[in-house]
Amino acid sequence: MAQEQETQHALLIPWGYFAREIGLVSGIEALKLSQKVYEHTPQAKVLEFLVAILSGAKYLQDISLAAHPLDKDLAVAAAWGQASWADYTGVSRTLKRLSWAEAHEIVSVLERVSRPFLDSELSKLRSQDRRLQYDGDLTGLPVSNTSRTYPNASFGHMSDEIRLGYQAGVVSLQSPTYGRLWLSVEHHAGDTVSCTQAEALVLAAEKRSGQRPKRRTDLLQKRIEAFVESREPAEKRLVSQRAALAAVQSAKQEVIAQLQEETNLKRIPVLERRCVRREKAVQVAMKKLGKTQTWLNKHLEQEKALRKRLEQYERENSENSQPVEACFRLDAGFGTYDNIALLIEMGYEVYVKLHNHKIVQMLRRKVTDEPTWMRVGNNAEMVSWTGMQLPHCPYPLDIALERFYTGQTHKHGALAHFGTIPVTTNLRAWFGEYNARQTIEAGIKETKQVFYLNRLKVRSEPAIYLQEAMTIFAANFIRWATVWIDQHAKQDENTLPLRNMGIKKQVQVAAHTSAKVIQIQDGMLLKFSPVSAFAGKQLFFPTQTRVLHQNYFSSFFTFLAMIAQKLR
Repeated sequence: MAQEQETQHALLIPWGYFAREIGLVSGIEALKLSQKVYEHTPQAKVLEFLVAILSGAKYLQDISLAAHPLDKDLAVAAAWGQASWADYTGVSRTLKRLSWAEAHEIVSVLERVSRPFLDSELSKLRSQDRRLQYDGDLTGLPVSNTSRTYPNASFGHMSDEIRLGYQAGVVSLQSPTYGRLWLSVEHHAGDTVSCTQAEALVLAAEKRSGQRPKRRTDLLQKRIEAFVESREPAEKRLVSQRAALAAVQSAKQEVIAQLQEETNLKRIPVLERRCVRREKAVQVAMKKLGKTQTWLNKHLEQEKALRKRLEQYERENSENSQPVEACFRLDAGFGTYDNIALLIEMGYEVYVKLHNHKIVQMLRRKVTDEPTWMRVGNNAEMVSWTGMQLPHCPYPLDIALERFYTGQTHKHGALAHFGTIPVTTNLRAWFGEYNARQTIEAGIKETKQVFYLNRLKVRSEPAIYLQEAMTIFAANFIRWATVWIDQHAKQDENTLPLRNMGIKKQVQVAAHTSAKVIQIQDGMLLKFSPVSAFAGKQLFFPTQTRVLHQNYFSSFFTFLAMIAQKLR
């Protein structure tokens, strides 16, 4: 006999069954959290926090105080394997008491659940002979500037303002199936700046994907050799400056000796003035010597760091039997010469906007022939140079000057590229490739306008990190669930067309729509209310398939077999 329940959060029902299918619910329930259990376990309240994020809750209290409270929806609780939900105050207390270790353990569960999906996409990219396309960025999470209750919050640049809060470093991967998959998120203080985080973003991406390109040790070795040669003039200058200092010090001592022995009262003032001049000469020589010594010390430290990097990269290359081709796109905040050189040496194709505004001025002076500009967009033109050697950059780069029409004025910017693609032969493609990094900007916008990451629902720093991690997981989770539902739902003219819905509509509309939940023998039927936005629509899906994981693990094992075949 069919069992019926009412829900006000229709799409959370199939999402719950999907979460159980992929082991998310059991993974969180298996965690050991050192908190007392009253009516609800801390694990259940952590899971409830994730469901609240999936529902697009602006505030934690929406769990209990929204027009249709989540904690009163027993159909949703059942779909997620729970007897009931806790009041939001209980969820808040559990999150507040989480330690950093516990927060990381929860995130590790999210990562383990994500692994088969990520491996499947990596397998598809390799089978299609496509490179990995990463995008990285740093996004601000502001709080009230007068707040004193957010631990370790600090002032920094957030959305063109100086705000109190935190920063989150995020990396996304272009996915054949899902379009965009979030790979990682790192929690930072609010005063963290982009130019310090390029390497951290790359390493986070490599850790999550388990893949990296071949390090360009040949370029790094030549850079070190040039670095050694560049210090030779300073070393010669140091020798001559030491000799000069010794000479003026000797001359000073001679004057002092003469002054001590002089008995002629008329000669004493002359010698005193000479002594003052010799002392000034000593100070000038010491200053020159100190400046050269400081430069050399800094130079030697940089050389030491580069040699250490070379040793590390040689070791990584020896351990990397299957290097991949990969590209990283970053905005101007990351576009320092040191960061560009680092990404080049790490083996990446690099697309970046240059950080140094003086380069734009220099490039504008180089452009004297008006017809050299090429239109690349509705209001954008570009002119380019191949293999340009910029001051203080160790490697030649493809450089482009952008010109945007903004009313009666022009706005300029400078793009840089390093890699095998001859970007200067097709400026429109270069412009499009760099600006395709808007996918991560759209993703950040989604985390804030759909999942309200910019409204921190907690005040404990481990819990803030957990909210960041759960938010990017939620964005991925819905994309996976959409494909799963589409694959397993019974398809007819009344089936809700989830594949045609964006994430925003799924979260803000479908996850807040009333429906009947009808449990039948071989699955679950979701019939949307006749007074809802989806009147006449329904979803039928099996509640126990195990097809999903079998398919993904099959893809993963196929991927491993392919690697083994190549190794043979």
